[in-house]
Amino acid sequence: MDSVLQMAAPKRRSLAETAVAEITARIHNGVYRPGEKLPTEPQFMADLGVSRTVVREAVSRLQAAGLVETKHGIGTFVLETPGSPLDIGNVMTIRDVLAMLELRISLETEAAALAATRRTEAQLAEMRQAVTDFDADVDAEHSGIAADFRFHLQIALATGNRYFETVFRNLGTSTIPRTRLDMARISLEQSPRYLHRTNLEHQAILEGIARKDPEAARAAMRMHLSNSRERLRHAAGIVDEA
Repeated sequence: MDSVLQMAAPKRRSLAETAVAEITARIHNGVYRPGEKLPTEPQFMADLGVSRTVVREAVSRLQAAGLVETKHGIGTFVLETPGSPLDIGNVMTIRDVLAMLELRISLETEAAALAATRRTEAQLAEMRQAVTDFDADVDAEHSGIAADFRFHLQIALATGNRYFETVFRNLGTSTIPRTRLDMARISLEQSPRYLHRTNLEHQAILEGIARKDPEAARAAMRMHLSNSRERLRHAAGIVDEA
């Protein structure tokens, strides 16, 4: 068991993770201020000494974390960062991610039910776009992390309860297991098949919310997150200790 956990913990940061850490530090240190436009891709490539692919992955993760937003045709801008960020500590091991999924099950099942009764047509359209973008990203051999996060964030927004949004934004991409673990090291079932299956579960949640059926939305969200937990538990060879 310990050997599996050790294999899952990355020994070093990837180039994208290093770029994210550097840009995040600059945002927190005021080098890039809220409302300001970030440097262009070529500028970041020269400054950080990385490829365009790495820069795009880093910006995608920053978007998912709620630190920046990209306006197509204009550029990427720094967002206001929320006050009193929620300190969740390090989410690095498989057991950490399983614990995070338990938190998400308790939080997001109710968020989905509320979203089904309170969502607007505009919010529903954003959810649909996130599901479409997720499949497109997977087909293009990208991670789909930004679209994944956007889908779940839109559900939090659709609750009409600012605390759901605040908690979700503060948790950031810690809510998405594959941003914290190198899944290739612990599972032979890889994307795109795995990710397309995940998006079918997103579609089921979307359908419940679209029908304004809170019970269906709640059940679909619980199934989605429970499946994620069980797939990870199975891949890591962890048996239920209860």
